[in-house]
Amino acid sequence: MAKARKVILIVVLVFFVYAVFQSPEKAADIVTNIWGVILDGFTAIRRFFNSLLNR
Repeated sequence: MAKARKVILIVVLVFFVYAVFQSPEKAADIVTNIWGVILDGFTAIRRFFNSLLNR
């Protein structure tokens, strides 16, 4: 199982490097969008707990 996991990780990394070299602008847009989604999620969680503790 560990070998399969390692192979999958290598394939994903190779695909990521290939995607960056083929279209760096698109790759940057994807990373920016993912970062925005993560930040929005943390903001929503923070807002939820703030409203929970303020009541």
